[in-house]
Amino acid sequence: MIRQLIVVNLQLEGFEVHTAVDGQDCLDRVEDIAPDVITLDVMMPRLDGWVTAVRLRENERTRDVRVLLITARAQKNDVRRGTEVGADAYLTKPFDPTELIQVVRDLAAATRAG
Repeated sequence: MIRQLIVVNLQLEGFEVHTAVDGQDCLDRVEDIAPDVITLDVMMPRLDGWVTAVRLRENERTRDVRVLLITARAQKNDVRRGTEVGADAYLTKPFDPTELIQVVRDLAAATRAG
């Protein structure tokens, strides 16, 4: 449900959106898609967002992709862990779609700026 909300909001703003069902699916497809930004839910089957973010950073071909972690976990430890695994931004649920769009825009602009 959240994934569909993200897709619709980003598509309405003109972003090209590809989806993955979980962290492993993301890792399997990311090099072919070469995205500017990846949104990851922390809680996913097979590979969670934490592990997926770490693996993205470990891979030379994906280490510079901007990562936005989205989660219901808003404790300081969770936010700190997001930074430790290499997330560029952290958004807690429930979130305002306008905030999501702005964060993705900012991350995409940072990617293009180098």
